[in-house]
Amino acid sequence: MDLLNTLVDKGLRRELPTREEALAVLATSDDDVMDVVAAAGKVRRHWFGRRVKLNYLVNLKSGLCPEDCSYCSQRLGSTAGILKYTWLKPDEASQAAAAGLAGGAKRVCLVASGRGPTDRDVDRVSDTIKAIKEQNEGVEVCACLGLLSDGQAERLREAGADAYNHNLNTSESTYGEITTTHTYADRVDTVTKAHAAGLSACSGLIAGMGETDEDLVDVVYSLRELDPDSVPVNFLIPVEGTPLAKEWNLTPQRCLRILAMVRFVCPDVEVRIAGGREVHLRTMQPLALHLANSIFLGDYLTTEGQAGKADLEMIADAGFEVEGADQVTLPGHRAARGGCGSHAGGGCGSEELAGCGSHEGGVCGSVPAAATAPAAAAAAGEARTDLVAVRRRGAGTDLAPNA
Repeated sequence: MDLLNTLVDKGLRRELPTREEALAVLATSDDDVMDVVAAAGKVRRHWFGRRVKLNYLVNLKSGLCPEDCSYCSQRLGSTAGILKYTWLKPDEASQAAAAGLAGGAKRVCLVASGRGPTDRDVDRVSDTIKAIKEQNEGVEVCACLGLLSDGQAERLREAGADAYNHNLNTSESTYGEITTTHTYADRVDTVTKAHAAGLSACSGLIAGMGETDEDLVDVVYSLRELDPDSVPVNFLIPVEGTPLAKEWNLTPQRCLRILAMVRFVCPDVEVRIAGGREVHLRTMQPLALHLANSIFLGDYLTTEGQAGKADLEMIADAGFEVEGADQVTLPGHRAARGGCGSHAGGGCGSEELAGCGSHEGGVCGSVPAAATAPAAAAAAGEARTDLVAVRRRGAGTDLAPNA
């Protein structure tokens, strides 16, 4: 297929595809999906080999958010039966992080619900970052705390944060349909603040909210312009009790095409499969590793992921290897500028994304590994308790985490 050959050539040169080419990837048929995966896989392997970076989420503060993001189980007015708790203490957060690091994670993503941190919150998170780094040599720490005020990114950097996550989520033209309590421009401003403070920027999207192909291409092109080191790709988890609970618009093939389009547009960045891979990719998850070079290990913020052991087995069975703490994540030209993963064994030095896969953690969601049923029944408005399980273990509970 001439289109795919062209996109591979452009990806190897870091040349931006045209909008028409990006749209054409999303428009390919299910019959061609393996060709699309093979082509984008060449670009992925050129820049990242067969390494898979593991990230681990710690939900520092869950629920009761004043924002109205339609996808989020922690939003204002949510009736989702999620865990609700105030700030974890630094030692509690460090203990939670240790479980993910023991499972092979290279990065810890510290997330807190809310519009944005107060200065006291920044102090609290700074203490947590220091506690984690003191107890875990070489760990990368990303913060995801919502909208940043002036000076807060610099303070997080001084405390040892390597990265900051804040997703654009959807296109500027449709953003107001998803959230009304803040703007698309607010999100761009926070990513810009993180960049300016020397933090590695992580920013991504959520697919499956009813957006068009044009919306998806718009947001990915906006991300390329912002130039984050990490781009987490979330697939909406329609959590009962949220406005988007009945939005089941994705198939495994559609998810693969979206990931391929992101890889072609952002060939040399860390593309992370974030919330929703187990729900929407299901048994085709291993194919997605040929497109993305990063995933979250274990559970998400408010919902459960497949067993951490299953994640590691999937990576090995698919012929990939877990990226070690002594390996540099980004290609040389990005690492040289202080990008994420630029310091072998010493943190990312500069970024789920990568951070959390979603702002305020609402979309980060998944299911037990055994759940592989199709989502067709959701069209009738049925709750998919077989595919979406609320997290009841790990941070904020007395039960061991999944890692």
